[in-house]
Amino acid sequence: MRRRRQWTSSKGTFNPDDEQRVKHTKIGVWDLYEEITPELKNVPGGAKLEQLNEMKQSIPYIWRMLQDLSGLKSCWLALALYVACTVVLSLLPAVALWYSGQMLRIVESAVETRTVDTTVLTRVAVGRMTVAVVKRLLNHVKSRTMTLLDQRIKAHYSGHIFEAYARLDLPTFEDPIVRRQLEAAEGGRSSVAWDTVQMLANTFSHVIQLVSQVSVLLSVLRGQRDGTLIALLSFISPVFQWMRFQQFVSHGVWAATCRNNSYMRLQGLKRMVTSPIHRKEIVAGNLFQRLLNEFYVAQEAVGDDGGDFHELRRKYYLRDRLTSLSLLSDPLKEIPQIVFALRAVQYPASIPITLASLNLIQSTVSSFSHSLLQFFDQFGSVAVHLDSIRKLYEIKNIRLKVQDGRETYPENEQDLRSGISVEFRRVSFKYPGSDAYALNDVSFKIERGQLCVIVGVNGSGKSTILKLLIRLYDPTEGKILIDGRDIKALKLKDLRHAVAVLFQDYSHFPLSIKENIGLGDPYAPYDDERIERAAEAGGAYDFVKKLPDGFDEYLDRPVSDYYSSLPEGTTSLFGRSVDHSRVRRMGNMSVAESSQLSGGQMQRLAVSRTFMRSVADDSGVGLLLFDEPSASLDPQAEYDLFERLRALRGNKTMIFSSHRFGSLTRYADVILYMRDSVMDEIGTHESLLKKGGGYANVYNLQARAFLS
Repeated sequence: MRRRRQWTSSKGTFNPDDEQRVKHTKIGVWDLYEEITPELKNVPGGAKLEQLNEMKQSIPYIWRMLQDLSGLKSCWLALALYVACTVVLSLLPAVALWYSGQMLRIVESAVETRTVDTTVLTRVAVGRMTVAVVKRLLNHVKSRTMTLLDQRIKAHYSGHIFEAYARLDLPTFEDPIVRRQLEAAEGGRSSVAWDTVQMLANTFSHVIQLVSQVSVLLSVLRGQRDGTLIALLSFISPVFQWMRFQQFVSHGVWAATCRNNSYMRLQGLKRMVTSPIHRKEIVAGNLFQRLLNEFYVAQEAVGDDGGDFHELRRKYYLRDRLTSLSLLSDPLKEIPQIVFALRAVQYPASIPITLASLNLIQSTVSSFSHSLLQFFDQFGSVAVHLDSIRKLYEIKNIRLKVQDGRETYPENEQDLRSGISVEFRRVSFKYPGSDAYALNDVSFKIERGQLCVIVGVNGSGKSTILKLLIRLYDPTEGKILIDGRDIKALKLKDLRHAVAVLFQDYSHFPLSIKENIGLGDPYAPYDDERIERAAEAGGAYDFVKKLPDGFDEYLDRPVSDYYSSLPEGTTSLFGRSVDHSRVRRMGNMSVAESSQLSGGQMQRLAVSRTFMRSVADDSGVGLLLFDEPSASLDPQAEYDLFERLRALRGNKTMIFSSHRFGSLTRYADVILYMRDSVMDEIGTHESLLKKGGGYANVYNLQARAFLS
C-alpha cells in the first residue's frame, strides 16, 4: 500500500541555514535540507518515543472512526468481510508452509525407505492446490470489497470535509497552514479514513502472518540438523539490505528548493507555450523563434541535472553506492549455501534431506523476511496515518479568525425598511501578511437611507471598506458601528442577512445560471419567477433567454467530457464544441467546459444575484453594497444599471465604490473620496467641485477625456 505523504504540524521552526541542525544535499538542480537533530536528541530511541506519543494521542480518533464506520449500514457488512478475508489470507502462508513441511517429510521418507505413501502425497498435493485456489478467491473477494469500501467511506467523509471547508471565514481560509491541513485531511484518490483502515488491516495481517509462519517454521525444522542455524543465517542478508536502504531515507522534517535560473526558465517556457492563456501574445508578438532559441539555451545550460525533484531524489537514493553495507550484503547471501556445503561434506549421507531443508528454509525466509521488513517499515506509516485521522476530525474545529457576535440584529425587522446607518471611527486595516495599510485612520458616517459613493483610483481602499462592512475581515484598529452598535457584537448570520453585496472580484459558481442567481438568497428555495425578475433587474434576462439551455445553462461545466483522439472533422460532441488542442489529443484527458459569455454579461449575472433578495416582497435587506458594479459595462449598460438600482433602492442604504466619476455621484447624498488608503474628502458632488480638491481634479480630468 502506498504511503501517504506526511503533513507535519510540529512546533518550532525549520531553518535551512542552521548548519548544526540541518543537513544540505545537492540533488541535480535541487537543494535538499533535512533536519538531523530529533526533538529527543539525548534520549536513546527518542524519535521513536516521540512517534509513540503522537500515536497515543491519536488513538481516540481511531476509535471514533471505527465506531462511525461500524455504524454505517452500507459499510459494516463489507468491512467485516474485508477483515475476515485479510485474516484468512494472512494465515494462508503458514498453511502453505506446513504443506511444504509435509512434502519435506515425504521426501525424507522416500530417501530412507525408497517408497512413497501415495495417499499422503495426494492429500498434500491437493492441500497445496486448495490453498492456491482459496488464496485467489479470497483476493478476488477482498479486491471487490475494497473497491466498495473505498467508495462508501469516501462518500461518508466527503460531507464531513465539505462542512469543514464551507464554515471557514475568509482570513481563516486564506491561511496557508489551514489550507494544508484541509488538503491533508481530504486525501487523494482515496480517503484518509480508508487508507488508515487498510493500514490497520495490513499491520494486523503482518503480525498474524509473522507469528503463524514462525510457529510453523519451527515445527517443520524441529529435528532437522542445522535447520534453525541455516534459517537464522538466511535472515542476515535481507536485514542488511533493509538497513542499507533505511540510512538514505528521511522520515523527519525536510524542505527542497531550486535556485537554478536556467531550470526555472526552462519550466517557465514550457508552461508558457502549453497554456492557452499566453497563446494570443505568442502568436501576435511573433515569439515562436525567440522562445525556441531560449528553450534550447536553457536546456543546454541545465544539462543532466534537470528533472522533477521526487524523481531525482528517488534516483539519488537508489543509485549504486559502494559502502560497507553494500559490500557485505551480497556475500552474506552465500553463507547458507556455504554452511550447507560444509555440513554436507561432514555428513554426506544426509545431503538430499539437507538440500530439501535448505530449499524450504530459503523460500520461507524470503517470504518471511519480506513481511517482517514491511512490518518494521510501516511503523512510521502507522504514526502518519493515525495523525491524519486526528486531523480529519479536527478540521471541523478549526478556530475561525472572525469571531461571531452574540447580539441579535436587528431588534425590529421593520427598521431595515428605512435602511441601515454605518459609521467608521478611526478605522485602520492591513491585509494578512502585508505591512502596508489598506485603510489608515478612516472615519465617516452614513445615515439611514442615504446613497453613498466611494470614489478613488484603484488600490485606494474603496473595496476594503465594503469587505469590512460585511465582516470578511475585522479592522486592525478602530471601530465600525451599524445602527450605533459595534459590528463585532452582532451575530454574523444576522448581519450578513441584512446586507446584499456585489464585490469587484465577484465569482460565478460552477452551477447553472438559475442556481447562480438563486443563491443570491440562500434562505429561500429556487423560485423561477423571482430568479427571472432578478435577472431582469440586473439586465441579464434577454441574453440568458437566448442561450441554448436558457437559465439551465452552465457557466463552467463542473463535469468535463472525456474523449480520445477524434477525427479533425469532428467539431461538436454531446452538443458541445470539441477541443482539438494538444492536451485533448493525449487521450483520456479533459478540459472544463467554460461559458463564452462576455465580461459585461458575466457582470450582469453577478448583479442579478445581488438583486435576488432585493426583489423579494420582504427581503430583510437594509444595506446594499456594490463594488465597481459597472467595471465591465459599456456607457449605455452602465446608465441602465444605475437607473434600475435607483428604482429598486427604495429607502435602503446604498453604498457604491467606483473609479468612474459622474454617472452616479451627481445623485449621491454623500461622497467619500479615497486616496492612498486615507479618507481625503467627504461631501456632496456640488460641494466637492466647489472645494476644488482632489475629487474635482479627477472629475474634470475624466470629463475632459470623455468630451475630447
